[in-house]
Amino acid sequence: MTTLTLISKPDCHLCDVASEIIDTVVAELPDAAAERIEIVEASIADDPALHALWWEKIPVVLIDGELHAHWRLQADRLRTALEEAVRSDALNDPEGSR
Repeated sequence: MTTLTLISKPDCHLCDVASEIIDTVVAELPDAAAERIEIVEASIADDPALHALWWEKIPVVLIDGELHAHWRLQADRLRTALEEAVRSDALNDPEGSR
């Protein structure tokens, strides 16, 4: 399973845009790939540790815990990164166990 984490805050226009890009990119992936992606949303307003780490860079997108992007998310770059992460995950876990 590949985990995509969106770290955002309420009333954040760039966060809303990032969320839309994520939804669109994942929806455009083949079903077999999309089913291997878990999307997690976290708010810096709810978590002091996230706030301390990311408050000036939101929205932040992590793929499997690694920083992928902050401030502005690019659909093509996200698509490529997710395809690579899912492919790597599939090679390490061909049965797709969760």
